Amino acid sequence: MNRSLPITCCLVLLLLIPAAAPAQDEAERPSLVLAVMCEKIEDGEPVNETVVFSIAKENAVCFTYFNPVPESTHIYHRWFRWDRLSARIKLKVNPPSWSTFSRIQFRDGDKGPWRVEVTDAEGNLLTTLRFSITE
Repeated sequence: MNRSLPITCCLVLLLLIPAAAPAQDEAERPSLVLAVMCEKIEDGEPVNETVVFSIAKENAVCFTYFNPVPESTHIYHRWFRWDRLSARIKLKVNPPSWSTFSRIQFRDGDKGPWRVEVTDAEGNLLTTLRFSITE
């Protein structure tokens, strides 16, 4: 019996079986390209990116840009102050690419450390942005 025959057959089979494709749900998720904290949005773009906000500025903005967006879905901006959920904002994203933002207005008691968790529709964490509100 020829010992190379079984090995040759296995190699031929491996060549004929297509490579595993990425999971369908991963291929359909929007891809986060940019996430920043900024003072405002002008003409659809973030202005004055920062991680320290003066309470005098009155608000903070979380800007996110996705490309590609295979199908219409939504994402969340989850705003935390001192590790306590302050706001959960649902935002729509549409093909082929999409930018969106959320904003909070400051109150006197809002000074301190904050973070925004950006998640997909299923709750998978895409990124975390940390910032502080000061005098």
